[in-house]
Amino acid sequence: MKVFADQDKCVASGQCVLAAADVFDQREEDGIVVLLNDNPPVGLADDVRQAAALCPAVAIRVEE
Repeated sequence: MKVFADQDKCVASGQCVLAAADVFDQREEDGIVVLLNDNPPVGLADDVRQAAALCPAVAIRVEE
């Protein structure tokens, strides 16, 4: 799995962090997504998929 986070699209809702805190974080100054791990372990795959589905700005993309 390969994960991409588009900081230009991000609206800082934080849904990705709530769904997969081991993979996503937010910048202190503006809440924009920070990708912590672009190749997460298999055990986090469902969480990452949920983060992508919950993102209101469609800023997260997952390639299987």
